[in-house]
Amino acid sequence: MELKGKELAAQLLRLADTDVDRCIQCGRCSASCPMGDKMDLLPSRMVWELINGRGEEIMAAKSPWVCLSCMACQQRCPKGVSPCAIMEAARLLHIRQQGGNRLIAEELERYPEDMPQQALVAAFRKYNK
Repeated sequence: MELKGKELAAQLLRLADTDVDRCIQCGRCSASCPMGDKMDLLPSRMVWELINGRGEEIMAAKSPWVCLSCMACQQRCPKGVSPCAIMEAARLLHIRQQGGNRLIAEELERYPEDMPQQALVAAFRKYNK
């Protein structure tokens, strides 16, 4: 089942785990983005779209795939909003809609015993949301 509208925006918000309502649209995130000139939706616009429940625009954008995840946008935000988390959430949701990128607790026993626990916990936190 493909999500649409406000449901899609709510799912993106849950995955991004950033408080977009704090955004004051100052544009510092977009100004600090090293890939801003290559994006169809700047980081501040991605936040604006999410605030307004327009998840389809975010999912249709090329910006999440251009984002370097350098977190310059998050560092420059005076309110602590993380546009890079929204970009990552959009990538993750797009991949999940194609049937991939899931980590199920019952399948953890198939991973190598010498795999660092920290890696498993980090992956479980990221891919189980």
